[in-house]
Amino acid sequence: MALGGAGHYAAARTELRRLSAATNDPVLLSLAASTQGSLLRQLGWHECAATYDGRAAALVLPGISTGPGVPERAYPGAAAAATAPAGGYGGRPDRIDAAADALIGLAADALGVGRTSLATRLLDRCTALIERAVADPGVRGTRGPERLRARVRLHWVRAETALAEGCGRPALVEAEAALALAEQGGSVRHRIKSRLLVAAAASAAGELDRAVALADRIDEECRSTALVPLRWACAMLRGGLAAAPGDRDMATSDAAACRAVISRRGGRFRDVGW
Repeated sequence: MALGGAGHYAAARTELRRLSAATNDPVLLSLAASTQGSLLRQLGWHECAATYDGRAAALVLPGISTGPGVPERAYPGAAAAATAPAGGYGGRPDRIDAAADALIGLAADALGVGRTSLATRLLDRCTALIERAVADPGVRGTRGPERLRARVRLHWVRAETALAEGCGRPALVEAEAALALAEQGGSVRHRIKSRLLVAAAASAAGELDRAVALADRIDEECRSTALVPLRWACAMLRGGLAAAPGDRDMATSDAAACRAVISRRGGRFRDVGW
């Protein structure tokens, strides 16, 4: 994810193929497939991403009990990482983590092709999975009882779903929830992406001054951390928010520059109409 977050798509795909060839662990294979899906989705290839996310789900969901008293065997590695830092960003991922990634990925894929009802159903299923794991001390697993990472990503896609449905205020509530959780974790990228969603949702909710101020902050953060894909997304948002032609031209230029860097690093955008 670090390579993908910096826009090194070709290098990220190479590492994921190496990982997949070197293990038969269903959790790692599932996470590798979900990450492949995420890389495709970032570039607009939602239907292709769904193939990887479906594969990721198939690798781990059958091993998770749907009834009460989930067996510990469904969550390999929990005991080995019981001392991992709480907060959901440390330690070895388990089957719940992988299943959550797959379901959230599938929801985002559905959203990308306009299937908001399907996205909501998948997110609801993921919410139930996470809540059951958090409530059961026997399967809290390796990511801390809060499972922050999964919950941050869940709020992201709920915010995006609300935006797609034209519901700015509910989107802002979800985006702010994601940011509050991300600020408890250790991922700089997750904090910046959460702020980006807050900015987009604030704009949709009519809070334009807040959206513009956040977008300017996010642009600076993306530059300092070399998170090119998020900088591109921020530039696209800035272009939509810009009131003056000069600001709009600058945002358009920034987006084009980021897109060129991403293309050189192996990322091919799906243009509208493909």
